[in-house]
Amino acid sequence: MSSNNNNNRDTDSHTLIENETEEQSKNDGITSKADAPMNTNQNDEEDVDDVATKLIMEDPSYHRDLLRDLLNVMRLVDNAHVQTLLGMIRADCSIEEMKLFVEKTLKDVQDAGRDGETVKRLQDMRMRVRIESGEPPFRPQVMDIHYLCDQAPYKVPARPWTTVTDDDALVSHLISLYFTWDYPFYAFVDMRAFVHHMQDRNTNSDLCSPFLVNAMLANACHYSQYSEAYAIPGDVKTKGSDFLAEAERHMHSYQLERGRNVRLASLQATLLLYSMSGDDDLGYTMLHRAIEMAESLGIINGPDLDLDKLQMSEEMRSSIQRTAWGLFQVDTVIHTNFRKPSKIHRVCVKRIDRDESQLSEQWVPYPTGRAPRPSFLSQYFDEACRLSFIARDISHHLYQDPKPDATQHEQKKEFYDKLQEWEAQLPDFFDPAGKPPAHILLLRMRYHAIMISLSRDGFGVHTFFSEEEGKSHTTVPPSSQLPADVREKATEQSLASARAIAALVRVHREEYGIGRTHPFTTYAIMVALFTMLDHASFDILDSDFLALTSAFSVIACRSQVGRNLFHIFRQSVRAQDQEARVLESDQVPEEIKELFGRYPRSSKPDKWDYYEDGLDKLGEGEGRDVAAADGMRMRNYAASGVRDMLSKYESLSLGQDSQDRR
Repeated sequence: MSSNNNNNRDTDSHTLIENETEEQSKNDGITSKADAPMNTNQNDEEDVDDVATKLIMEDPSYHRDLLRDLLNVMRLVDNAHVQTLLGMIRADCSIEEMKLFVEKTLKDVQDAGRDGETVKRLQDMRMRVRIESGEPPFRPQVMDIHYLCDQAPYKVPARPWTTVTDDDALVSHLISLYFTWDYPFYAFVDMRAFVHHMQDRNTNSDLCSPFLVNAMLANACHYSQYSEAYAIPGDVKTKGSDFLAEAERHMHSYQLERGRNVRLASLQATLLLYSMSGDDDLGYTMLHRAIEMAESLGIINGPDLDLDKLQMSEEMRSSIQRTAWGLFQVDTVIHTNFRKPSKIHRVCVKRIDRDESQLSEQWVPYPTGRAPRPSFLSQYFDEACRLSFIARDISHHLYQDPKPDATQHEQKKEFYDKLQEWEAQLPDFFDPAGKPPAHILLLRMRYHAIMISLSRDGFGVHTFFSEEEGKSHTTVPPSSQLPADVREKATEQSLASARAIAALVRVHREEYGIGRTHPFTTYAIMVALFTMLDHASFDILDSDFLALTSAFSVIACRSQVGRNLFHIFRQSVRAQDQEARVLESDQVPEEIKELFGRYPRSSKPDKWDYYEDGLDKLGEGEGRDVAAADGMRMRNYAASGVRDMLSKYESLSLGQDSQDRR
């Protein structure tokens, strides 16, 4: 399930990295040689120009000259720092993180005993970056992960929870990342109870265990740019793998838990592992195991369970409620996303109080430096549960062996009305115009993704998501025989939702950046992009399409799955044979043009080609001969449409469902 790369780490060195190489020295690649410029890739300055163009368009506080000068200073240090800087910029890092990087580099240079021009230039750049950000002149001289931890919302110890590191600052940083960017979407852990028990260092707690902590840390590594998040610096395939390996070792010791003896923390940890186990086709196995554990506890798919009548603490009661309803949301999201009926039919415990969250409870977009805002977490959780009921019913209607029924079309129309009613009843503070927390933006993306899946199945217009391509399971006439206005309504509804997703992604990117967004954003972007690609009047110069493509390229570099998906998407766009219009347009930024490569196409590899690594799995999983006689290879594979793309996404992220392999 994981790469057991237990490489020794330099725990005294905390370096922000994105594409660092293994050629770093013990001083983060800083040598004691004379202060002379290093030979770097001649395209580096062009890269900075391209990225600077994008940043200037999105945020006037960035300036091309600043980035170019910063690159030149890093050339005085070494090539590793040049590549780190480029990786940070491509990953949409915040100006706060840029300041941290400059401060840390200056400290490393001084610690290495270097002086002269390099130190002077770095000191000048430190002041310029501070001025550009509007920062007050007095700040700590040293900005590394320990300084960042001073800003971390959650302070927790490393020991006795993990043996991967004893660095409290690193663990606090990762736990804070998890609770900021990943946790709110499903919220299947009682955050207060977990943090309290982790701080108490009680490994016998039912609400916090080494298994759960290491699973959480492994997940959080995907939101971090620090070298400690990697087992092999710069290799995204190894992000979090040390913590994941330790979580798996603990998992084996907890497998003896059965029936009512299952610890809640073990269920939560197993649920966390589903999203990190697709490489070995175990994603669905972990998800289904978590569902079985919840069933054995009697909290789902059974009779009502009144927790008030049981002898337990209030934090245990709250934790059970959150786990049951959070699992329900995971189940409906995953199975609906990938065209399967939900497995959880009912939740046996009551939901948490919708008004539990107070206005004083803040969501802090750590570590972007953006202003905190009310979290509205309990209101979000309640609305997400309401949407999950609709998603559950839609998944059963569309994907659970539908029988021929003349009322199918009307039933789909009812779901459409329910979805619209759900959106209309959302509170005003969920309005994207008010710049709400990221999880609220994701909830609205989820709504539009469901709307697209329903529309694309089409109220009887399309058989797009049917089990057999081109074969209808209903008595509704095929799309060609339905009235034109019905066909057009379904098509336009799906396109409108795709554009709504683009608008939500823009808000997310403007407010918080897009590099740390929850993985569901990748799914929503994929569905929206292929909805546009599949449209009869697809225009590659569509501003929404280009904005989503740009955001996707930033998200993709964060994981191997993302890179694989972006490679397939890129090939799918090329199959439309419109990229020349992008490359020849004066209105398209250079960083967008770069995504589509050269035109006319060249046989020479470009900087995106290595994103194909790992795609052989798809050929093997489907029995496809990757080296077929016609010369077709997976690296040239173009998805035929959104259904095909979702199939690839499912295989790469979760693996095959065991039921599908029978």
